[in-house]
Amino acid sequence: MSSIVVTPKSAQEMKFISELLAKLGVDSKVLSDEETEDLGLAILMKDVDRTDSVEESEIMAKLKG
Repeated sequence: MSSIVVTPKSAQEMKFISELLAKLGVDSKVLSDEETEDLGLAILMKDVDRTDSVEESEIMAKLKG
């Protein structure tokens, strides 16, 4: 099933939305900033072009520079 991501503007709005979803019987989960970043990174990793390759020496040069 699809999901909806909501970003409240304040702690008060977060509490209101959480309580509303609970009253409606809708399952919800609050994600920390770190979990949100991890989710975004996972989406980017999934969509990356894996057909292109890079030489190890080029990667090491970027890491050193």
